[in-house]
Amino acid sequence: MALLLTAFVVGCGGGGGGGSGPAPGSTVLPGAVGTPGAAATNPTVGSASPASGATNVATGVNGPGNVVTGTPVTATFSEAMDPATITAAGTFTLKQTVAGTNVPGTVTMSAGNTIATFTPTAALLPGTQYTATVSTAAKNAGGTAMPNPVAWSFTTNATALTVQGPVNLGAAGNFTILTKTGIDASGAAGTLVTGDIGVSPTAAISITGFGLVADPSNVFSTSTLVTGRVFAADFAPPTPANLTTAVANMETAFTDAAGRPAGVGPNLNLLAGNLTPSQTLAPGVYTWNTPGDVSISTNLTLTGGANDVWIFQITGTLRLETGVRILLAGGAQAKNIFWQVSGAVTLLPNSHFEGVILAQTNIAVQTSATANARFLAQTATTLQGNPVTPPAP
Repeated sequence: MALLLTAFVVGCGGGGGGGSGPAPGSTVLPGAVGTPGAAATNPTVGSASPASGATNVATGVNGPGNVVTGTPVTATFSEAMDPATITAAGTFTLKQTVAGTNVPGTVTMSAGNTIATFTPTAALLPGTQYTATVSTAAKNAGGTAMPNPVAWSFTTNATALTVQGPVNLGAAGNFTILTKTGIDASGAAGTLVTGDIGVSPTAAISITGFGLVADPSNVFSTSTLVTGRVFAADFAPPTPANLTTAVANMETAFTDAAGRPAGVGPNLNLLAGNLTPSQTLAPGVYTWNTPGDVSISTNLTLTGGANDVWIFQITGTLRLETGVRILLAGGAQAKNIFWQVSGAVTLLPNSHFEGVILAQTNIAVQTSATANARFLAQTATTLQGNPVTPPAP
């Protein structure tokens, strides 16, 4: 939920230089749309992560390729902004509150130009308060500047704490189902896939049971079982090249997830892979390698915040038993749950699955199983009357 930040009038040009923080006594209303801090049409920052006043913030994030950076800081604007004004040096800054030392980093904008992310180059210091500032150099798409700078502070964990960042799916993230050797939906009625599906390097003949109807462009096909588009390696350009990229990104994502530091303590070979009775798992990396097979026999709950990440490293097979459900709690999101499985994946009848499957072999979804998921398989995927929707972005 959006939270109201405290906005400060910052001296010396809005927080771009040295060590001066918000001036004492200069607090003004935050300038959210419709408040006295700004006209209703003025842009402002309405929410941020880490939140204003947050404590025990992780010092770093282990992201794609095992690259550790400082914990990213995001600012969500009330409207679309001019990205050039946000990414310009000195507009969105982070500094140690007491020492006044600027933190080196990079600023990026979301596709809709409403969310700015400051990513520190290196891990933050433990037990330290930091202040993020967005200066009045920030302008909306129409060129109107924020009337007041906005600043908020948070404090890192007392000891160095690195959390996991999401696995970067690249172009593979454009597909609900992506495989290298085939997708079959001939097993039972009731399959409905929301989003795009694709196969490469195999041809459209390996997509069976969908009743494909070729678009006149021959760039894609449609199906009554797919709300999006269907792509195959033998379709017209640019489809073959796009699929080659997506499959390569899928393989890279598998390698990335497999290469994250293995789970330790209770996160290593939990219950020898037999997840019963019901388990509630916090964010982190969970690894099974002795033995490598995992069977989820009772409901599994993943509880954490909207930005928390789970990575399950499974060197054997994964089975979600009949009628068993994966449940999310506390704001956990399916897009941040990654199942890296070296063996086969089987979702048994009437089960429910959440997350992104990165499978080195095949994924078999049995009768009436449902999924809020992406199925990214380096061999094939089979469906038997299954509704499959992709995780919310």
